[in-house]
Amino acid sequence: MHADLLFSGGPVLTPEGRTATAVAVTGDRITAVGGDEVLGLSGPRTQVVDLAGRLLLPGFQDAHVHPIPAGLELGQCDLTEATSSAETVALVRAYAEAHQEREWILGGGWSMEAFEGGTPAKELLDAVVPDRPVYLPNRDHHGAWVNSRALELAGVTRDTPDPADGRIERNAAGEPSGTLQEGAMQLVGRLTPPATAADRLAALLHAQRHLHALGITAWQDALVGDFLGMDDPSGAYLAAARDGSLTARVVGALWWDREHGAEQIPELVEKRAGLSHGRFRATSVKLMLDGVAENGTAALLDPYLDRCGCATANRGKSFIDAGQLPKYVTELDALGFQCHFHALGDRAVRDALDAIEAARAANGPSDTRPHLAHLQVVHPEDVPRFSRLGATANIQPLWAAHEPQMDELTIPFLGSERAAWQYPFGALLRSGARLAAGSDWPVSSPDPLQGIHVAVNRRVPGNSGAPVFLPGERINLAEALTAYTAGSAQVNHLDDTGTVRVGALADLVVLDRDPFDGPPESIAETGVALTYVGGEAVYAAQEA
Repeated sequence: MHADLLFSGGPVLTPEGRTATAVAVTGDRITAVGGDEVLGLSGPRTQVVDLAGRLLLPGFQDAHVHPIPAGLELGQCDLTEATSSAETVALVRAYAEAHQEREWILGGGWSMEAFEGGTPAKELLDAVVPDRPVYLPNRDHHGAWVNSRALELAGVTRDTPDPADGRIERNAAGEPSGTLQEGAMQLVGRLTPPATAADRLAALLHAQRHLHALGITAWQDALVGDFLGMDDPSGAYLAAARDGSLTARVVGALWWDREHGAEQIPELVEKRAGLSHGRFRATSVKLMLDGVAENGTAALLDPYLDRCGCATANRGKSFIDAGQLPKYVTELDALGFQCHFHALGDRAVRDALDAIEAARAANGPSDTRPHLAHLQVVHPEDVPRFSRLGATANIQPLWAAHEPQMDELTIPFLGSERAAWQYPFGALLRSGARLAAGSDWPVSSPDPLQGIHVAVNRRVPGNSGAPVFLPGERINLAEALTAYTAGSAQVNHLDDTGTVRVGALADLVVLDRDPFDGPPESIAETGVALTYVGGEAVYAAQEA
């Protein structure tokens, strides 16, 4: 039989390395991998793609991403490109002036390092939007910047107590200063107008086009449910899966309501059954154990330091009771759910691993494939536990570099010893752990090649003069590519994807060059030429 699609004339990344130069696809699957002998499968109707020396590899998969909020924010007040407080405020002013019809000014993506202490004041917003409420999450979505009108509508005053899972930043007079952290975001977020079903579907399809253009063929949505005013994406996924517009393969991580316990598990079972259709499966559960280091809410074993280097009383926040977590995880595991943990601080990482260990002891081996996302601070004693427990390390490589948020808002408050435990990609691999990779978009860029660049170099692209961030934790290009392909495919239970081999689904990417041929410092210059899902082209660069 002749192939429907044939790639030739360039290196092909297989599990054995760049050992092939041609790949044939028939229907939605790879039917031959090899050299010149594969060319004999070309027929009159075969579409032949000349790689011209470019690298063919499995489609990238993002193991932790939020496409629908990202898609919505792209159409709102997008602050991701601003690098200073003045630029950020100017973008808010311009957006408000251009959208006089909007009852609320919504969007987000501002950088904490653009503002002193990472906490912008309401007065900056009041000066440019005095008459309408403003609600703008920062780029990590663990804090929100609001103006006085928003606080007034929410009834937030100096007498409003901090919620158990959050903090209202206050000025010297004790008044709310304009930044709401973690659960306090909901004080205002609950009042914001929700997106319509049509808005959410449009955002999904917009985001999908963007992700396909980056070579991403599958992902795990890390929050399917209602949380801090964010729109539940499940309806959009189900609609797109039913009408065929969902071209990616997607796993949804159902949100674990941290204000409730095991009584929510039957509802999660119902949601799993009701939301799984076509290319969308809601088979994971997202358990958010802690916050982020920059605002002092990541859960640490030992206290944060103050600006003088002295220990404080703050060890961060545990959003789910560590004493109950093993029970929850054991029950979820017994029901066949994958557990997807947000675990950023070393205490959260340990709590997650303890819970997985309890599930293993109670249920025996399983194929639920739990994974821990973010892993900013991992105690060295816990590194070997990943391999022993079969827990995947889900890394967001773009964060593992020196930049202002790291150097000014994180390292001083962790101290030198703990700062050296951050993002231990190399140590995890050396211990035998499996790595998957993701972006947490819209927190950071969803471009896998940018993340791969940082994983290999431990420097952000374009900043080759910066010090290497913990050079012993660098990994090589092949290892980083594996994390973004086979590693994430394993997490997503997409076992017939993630590698180029006969019988696998033809989810493939052609890069615009072979990054193995250049120096590591140039990896980020690589782009995507073509993206295929099941042998069907879903993206082609103009010059491809």
